[in-house]
Amino acid sequence: MRKPKLVSFVLLLLALTFAQPTTLAQRKSPKAKTTNTAATASARGADQITAAQLKDYLSFIASDEMEGRDTPSRGLDTTARFLAMNLSRWGLKPAGDDGYFQRITLVRNQLDAPATHAEINGQRFNFGEDFLPNAVGATLEGPLVYVGHGWVIKSKDIDAYKGIDVKDKIVVVFGEGLPKGVSQADLKGTRGEDWANPAMYAQRHGAKGVLAIPDFSMLLNWDRTRQRATTRGTTVVEKFQTQTNPAMPSVWLSLRMATALFQGEKFEATNLLNRGILGEAVEPFELSAGKKVGFTIAVKTEKIPTQNVVAIFEGSDPVLKSEYVALGAHYDHVGIGVPLNGDAIYNGADDDGSGTTALLAMAEALAHAKTRPKRSVLFVWHAGEEKGLWGSRYFTEYPTIPLDRIVTQLNIDMIGRSKKEGDTNPRNRDLAGANQIYVIGSKMMSTELGELTDTVNKTYLNLEYNYRYDDPADPNRFFFRSDHYNYARKGIPIVFFFDGVHEDYHRPGDSPDKIDYPKMEKITRTIYMTLWEVANRPLRPKVDKQLPAELTNR
Repeated sequence: MRKPKLVSFVLLLLALTFAQPTTLAQRKSPKAKTTNTAATASARGADQITAAQLKDYLSFIASDEMEGRDTPSRGLDTTARFLAMNLSRWGLKPAGDDGYFQRITLVRNQLDAPATHAEINGQRFNFGEDFLPNAVGATLEGPLVYVGHGWVIKSKDIDAYKGIDVKDKIVVVFGEGLPKGVSQADLKGTRGEDWANPAMYAQRHGAKGVLAIPDFSMLLNWDRTRQRATTRGTTVVEKFQTQTNPAMPSVWLSLRMATALFQGEKFEATNLLNRGILGEAVEPFELSAGKKVGFTIAVKTEKIPTQNVVAIFEGSDPVLKSEYVALGAHYDHVGIGVPLNGDAIYNGADDDGSGTTALLAMAEALAHAKTRPKRSVLFVWHAGEEKGLWGSRYFTEYPTIPLDRIVTQLNIDMIGRSKKEGDTNPRNRDLAGANQIYVIGSKMMSTELGELTDTVNKTYLNLEYNYRYDDPADPNRFFFRSDHYNYARKGIPIVFFFDGVHEDYHRPGDSPDKIDYPKMEKITRTIYMTLWEVANRPLRPKVDKQLPAELTNR
């Protein structure tokens, strides 16, 4: 009876002995893969990007001393010099047209208040109190025509000008916003052809200018607009100004002045105001031919310099180093504004101090990495994003390197804030969580780039990539609202990383102390590893899709 038991025991022991290596190998396999990923990330310098480092840089970039980094401003210029100083220390190659700087000339038009005035039938009206013009020098005289809200939107079958010729006339509209029942999502197709706002339509059809009866929003912002008109004026990029038609003179009227303008007409100003508020249509009509209306808008002009900051980390491959993976962030914000709780400096720590800092940390990591990527890495800190994507438009229209050599552009705009547990603030409703980031555009032009972006994340730190806004029909229009847009319209596949709008968006509360630095570290490291994967691929990501038609016109 004992012998069979002994044989069975020996056979069982042998089976376990031979099975053990396979079992251990199976257990070690995931760990080995993780170790290999960690070793690769370390060799590439990813572990040099730390929360403490990011906090140090951002605390300077978004400090009160930078005065909100408006474009143009002293604070923006100081930030540019800070970026350039560090890039020089780390040995990155200057790639602007003036060292690390790509110079941009701005033209600032500022109203000359004492020389700006208006009259209606001999009654004089004062700038600031009675009317607020934009900073476009002009003398406005001539016949007037009222056209309601003044919009043309073909997708909604809206045309405020049916049967009306506005050539050589002054157009009068109600308010400045979209017509009632219309949203930004309804502005489909080509700007100026499929839809046009009052000033755009008036300009294209030969009108002399636009006068606006004030709605509630205009009255609410009257004092702020008057202050900006007299202290900041209107600033444009000089080269953009010469590419388009001159701006259209547009004037907000006070209720007092609007009342005088419509005195004796078929509709009084208050009647038009009430109808406008209710969204009731009023057929266009010309004002009395005998009414004498004249505006003199005087403007002072000056030229001001600003800059993009541009640098290259050269790749290691003799052939591929002539191609670039582009990293972008805007280093400007909105400057000094209306005080809230006694604070007038809009620091822009998240928007986009976080992206600015992430790029800086990645430049430092590359400089100290044990190996180099095969392709070169192009860093561009864009100015003037908050003014209408100025810096990225300028770089893509006047590039300092051949634009067709850029294989991908990774744009970082707001990656530092996270929604806390139990946060019920409705303004934080769409803010990304502590392990989450919104990813936009990665799959819109290149299937391959979308798959690569996903794979790098899942095999590295495994953040939650939220594709909620990766939608051509996104009513927020986030695809249009940051610098990647200007690269995409040039046919360059892009990825946009974004944490969502929050309670301090464009407010003084967007300060460095509210940043989630551990989250920012994870996102920055993940983007950094993404650039490496793109840089080391034998072929550039294939563009196999056209940019959706609704995303081709801003």
